[in-house]
Amino acid sequence: MLGLKWHNETMTQDVLAQAQAMLPELQALRRKLHTIPEFGLELPNTLKVVLEQIDGLGTITTSKQISSAVLHIKGAQPGPTVLLRADMDALAVIEDTGLDYASTNGYMHACGHDLHMAMGVGAAKILASRKDQLKGDVVFFFQPGEEGHHGADVMLEQGDHMVSGSKPIRAYGLHVFSSYPLGMMGSKAGPLMASAGDLFVTVTGSGGHGSMPWLSKDPISVLNEIMSALQTMVTKRFNAFDPVIVNIGWVSAGDQATTNVIPESASFGATVRVFSEENAAKLKTFTKELVESIAKGFGLIATVEFTRATKVLMNNPEAIKSVEEVTARMFGPGRYINLPTPIAGGEDFASIVHEIPGAFVFMGAAPVGVDPATAATNHSNKAVFDDAVLADGAALLAELAIDALR
Repeated sequence: MLGLKWHNETMTQDVLAQAQAMLPELQALRRKLHTIPEFGLELPNTLKVVLEQIDGLGTITTSKQISSAVLHIKGAQPGPTVLLRADMDALAVIEDTGLDYASTNGYMHACGHDLHMAMGVGAAKILASRKDQLKGDVVFFFQPGEEGHHGADVMLEQGDHMVSGSKPIRAYGLHVFSSYPLGMMGSKAGPLMASAGDLFVTVTGSGGHGSMPWLSKDPISVLNEIMSALQTMVTKRFNAFDPVIVNIGWVSAGDQATTNVIPESASFGATVRVFSEENAAKLKTFTKELVESIAKGFGLIATVEFTRATKVLMNNPEAIKSVEEVTARMFGPGRYINLPTPIAGGEDFASIVHEIPGAFVFMGAAPVGVDPATAATNHSNKAVFDDAVLADGAALLAELAIDALR
């Protein structure tokens, strides 16, 4: 047993050393990708760069529907399959970082997906060089459309996770944060990230003159009642220890050029976050009942629309145990922490771990000399990520796959 432990630790350190030797090329790749960000499910230029990097590492499958790539690395020995994910899309954000490789096309890798791609490529090169040692297969998802476009769901619906001929037994993904301490990693078993979606409410009445509101059916007043009541509903009908967040992001009614006109309709949009499928179902039912009843009480009509939401990201306990063991073996104690609570951000890797037991791991990338507590956060146009973490991320992904197959 001691011999096996020593062997595993030695192999793990070999993987880390291999990744560290690749750091300059991974940084160059990441910075190249950073200059060409693309949005949504169509990422032709990004995909071209990624395909050039993974050419020859295994069997590559692309899609006719979206800009995705699936790399299948087949081990020399028979065994199960492990899936690793790297998302590729950027945000519709105008970059203001001052970096000499900053994007100038109106989009920005403000969530670090350029680092994720470089880590994924690094892990793929490590694993491809060790095919003879692999007891099974590794499938890489290079995935577009994470930022609200359900790219993971599209790839699953295409059956991309089945390219090896068998359903993966594990799935892993990493996510960098510009406001987490450099190199620190964290995750937790169970719910890690929220189900995230949108809520749109429109109230329709009848317009008229502002001096005679009794001759109209004012939708603004009713919309105001609904917005207030929703916040009360959240605190009174849901368990405080299974949080529900409804935050209104925009309100639209009337015309700023006139104040004496009662509009025919008024609407708002909100982001919705929950941490259990039970509350996701309850929220839809309770919201519809509340909104429609308030509108009806004033003689108006209201419509409620929930968009397709991401699933709750539920980490598998056994997969998290593997993360704990691998990070300790690779980096020593103190680099990984079990997070006490989930975060309210959404992530479509949730669909992957809903289908395949797995784990999502956060990795800090705050630049040296920057206080993580005050650093610009992910999605900010000023977010800066230290790509010194690329070697560690590539090594961790590769070793998690090796460990699962071992």
